[in-house]
Amino acid sequence: MSTAELGTGHFRQSMNWLHTWAGLVLGWLLYFMFLTGTLGYFDEEIDRWMKPEIVAVAPTLSHVELVALGETYLKTHAEGASQWWVGLPTSRDTSLSVSWKTAIDPDTQRGGAWVTEYLDTGTGEVSDARDTGGGQTLYRMHYALHYMPAVIAYVITSLAAFFMLMALITGIVIHRRIFTDLFTFRPGKRQRSWLDMHNITSVLPLPFHLMITYSGLVFLMFTTMPGVVQSQYADNSEFFAAVFSEPSHEAAGQSAAGLSMAELAGIAGQHWDDVVFAHVGIKHPGDQNAVAEVYKAGFDDILDAPILHINAVSGEILDESKPDRGPAAGVYEVLVHLHEGLFANTGLRWLYFLSGMLGTGMIATGMILWTSKRRQRLGKRGIAGRGLVFVEKLNAGAIAGLLVAVAVYFWANRLLPLDMEGRAAREVDALFVALGFSLFYPLMRTVQRAWIELLGLAAVLFTLLPVLNALTTSHNLASSIGNQDWIMASVDFSFVCTGLILAYAAIRLWRRQHQSKPAIKSVNRERGERNKSHNASGDSSYALPATRLR
Repeated sequence: MSTAELGTGHFRQSMNWLHTWAGLVLGWLLYFMFLTGTLGYFDEEIDRWMKPEIVAVAPTLSHVELVALGETYLKTHAEGASQWWVGLPTSRDTSLSVSWKTAIDPDTQRGGAWVTEYLDTGTGEVSDARDTGGGQTLYRMHYALHYMPAVIAYVITSLAAFFMLMALITGIVIHRRIFTDLFTFRPGKRQRSWLDMHNITSVLPLPFHLMITYSGLVFLMFTTMPGVVQSQYADNSEFFAAVFSEPSHEAAGQSAAGLSMAELAGIAGQHWDDVVFAHVGIKHPGDQNAVAEVYKAGFDDILDAPILHINAVSGEILDESKPDRGPAAGVYEVLVHLHEGLFANTGLRWLYFLSGMLGTGMIATGMILWTSKRRQRLGKRGIAGRGLVFVEKLNAGAIAGLLVAVAVYFWANRLLPLDMEGRAAREVDALFVALGFSLFYPLMRTVQRAWIELLGLAAVLFTLLPVLNALTTSHNLASSIGNQDWIMASVDFSFVCTGLILAYAAIRLWRRQHQSKPAIKSVNRERGERNKSHNASGDSSYALPATRLR
């Protein structure tokens, strides 16, 4: 073998070692981040399911009529506010919402808080939606974690993303047959099957994995890489003011009778040829310098759609522009939009979701593959390491247990009293209590039983969620389909599909365990007889270690 071949082999071996440990060190955290982040791609749909009191907007109402309905409520309940906003229904959020920013008291300097309410379009009154963390909380968990200061969480998740990027790059280096691995799967081969699954879930969405990991690092760069900003600006606030500033519209302090929000929405509709709006707002309503802002629904390709500014007193269109971010901020904006996928239509959003789930599976199979290799290596020596068994049990608790915890989060949304103080926080507490239980439970069971029972529990919890929804709210899968409430119906249906997939996995593991028991008992019996034979002859050199079932 040549020196070059030796050097290549040593380099690949080093990359293999780095790939293994880069993915292993923070593997459970990465699994948590990928699963909760993937659910975040349907955060608005989850929000809708977790707030069943919100009434879907009747399709017969126009945008102008909806804006008028929202404005009527704002005039009654938000007098004196510095900003009024009406959130219109879109394909992902079929509700009508109103928001206002309370005025700041010049004496106490208090105020300036945002208030949001959801309206029943039939009555014009507030839909008394329950307090819940919704899908937004799950989304924030994947980078802000929970129960800790945000800065510390950002550093931890950025470090995990860095290790993830390192694992991806080294994985590309060590895969000599990267395209062959994409089409290779050998079921029923234990470690080989886990390796094939790890390769498939790694290679198939590889561009997505690279994009999502790198953009995630850029997303939090202001916290984790402050030197980049501080080399040119005094602090982050100065940087944000320079690149993210928007046109300033100061109040004149003189009252004036302006146009209604419905009339302003009509002007925007004529200008944009009746495109779908997402938000209509007025800054400084009732003031001589009041300015209306109208946002299109969706994005202009991957970038934010233009914003229409209208003089709220005269109706004159002031400008139609995107915020001038500058080239550096423009790159940052593109990467953040790629990471969050907010620009994606329904089909592309599902592709994001499936790619995220494959990434979650990649991390899970990598953790299982690591323990499988170690068990095979120790098995050849007749050793059963307690540390390895402990890691195997934690794998079951972390991987299957997080699925149980997410299901418990949705159950808590339906079962906790509606008038409970701090209800949204208690939902999150339920999630982490369930996760803690799932991590502890395998320590009292064998590895195989822990996997089967936790997966089975998650399957039952997810499958019964639509039943719980029907028993505790006015919604059920049949009525949602009949009312064409596709968001509520699709979330219920997704729960059922998730439960069936987990049930299939649990049943497969249960069958494999029961099929392997007779074979293992037969091997142990044969080994025992051979050991007795050798011991009777006085030759102990061929004594074989008994296999312990776990």
